[in-house]
Amino acid sequence: MKHTNRNPEEKKRLINRLKRIEGQVRGIIKMVENDEYCPNILNQTSSVNAAINSFNKDLVGKHIKECVLNDIKNGNEEVLDELVLTLQRLMK
Repeated sequence: MKHTNRNPEEKKRLINRLKRIEGQVRGIIKMVENDEYCPNILNQTSSVNAAINSFNKDLVGKHIKECVLNDIKNGNEEVLDELVLTLQRLMK
């Protein structure tokens, strides 16, 4: 299994973003439990989707600029096939 070594600052930033998303999802759960009006819940789920998409864009950009570039420099061009598959999954 491959790993990515992230510096502590980057790791903290990514984790904080994910925790904010987690908090948004917990808020949506409470809205459902409290029988909130459907459009209000849908507005919140839209916000979560946007936050996840933004997280993914940042992570993909970082992956391409660092991981993919380093692998190609080291002669591992198979990383491009992996990148294409990953992008195809994200675009479903």
